[in-house]
Amino acid sequence: MAENPQLFGNGMPVPFNGEMFVLARDGVEFHVDKIPSAPGAHVKTKGTIYLSNIRMVFVANKPVGNFFAFDMPLLFVHGEKFNQPIFHCNNISGFVEPVVPDNQNRALYSTHTFKILFKEGGCGTFVPLFLNLIASVRRYNQFEAQSAANMAPRVDPLQAVRTPVDEMMRHAYVDPNDPTKIFLQQPAPESQLRRRNYHGPADNA
Repeated sequence: MAENPQLFGNGMPVPFNGEMFVLARDGVEFHVDKIPSAPGAHVKTKGTIYLSNIRMVFVANKPVGNFFAFDMPLLFVHGEKFNQPIFHCNNISGFVEPVVPDNQNRALYSTHTFKILFKEGGCGTFVPLFLNLIASVRRYNQFEAQSAANMAPRVDPLQAVRTPVDEMMRHAYVDPNDPTKIFLQQPAPESQLRRRNYHGPADNA
């Protein structure tokens, strides 16, 4: 995970080299713990989820303290589960490991618990695409995913860029009750800025 990743002015995450965005889903409620910049170190707010072949990024409608976005590398997500409670809205819950800078001690960083709640509309498009994509990322990066889950030697979250997503997007089921927007073409960026790693600034591609 990485708190407050770089965004364009329209709220779209600044992409990494080779990154392909699969979908955007607004109107979700997002919960995540262990956020030092948020009141009580816990965030509960509404916004938009962006899903790519590398990561899932939540962008808040309004900042919560100093928190405005949260980046979850797919290789660092584990224990994800689709929940369908009887008296509450459908949601996805799980855990995500931190993206630790090379010069930092892993022991200083905690695993985060997250939840994505679908309070506005269905989720029949988002959930299958998310689960299929994360399974595909693990298949194509089997060693790296296992290492990340076990918090073994450091894993580059950008390894997931080699996961093919074109076919998956073309055959995605579109739920008419789900307001998820699928990117059949990549959204036009505001600039040629691209990120090369998780901890460095973006530069022109």
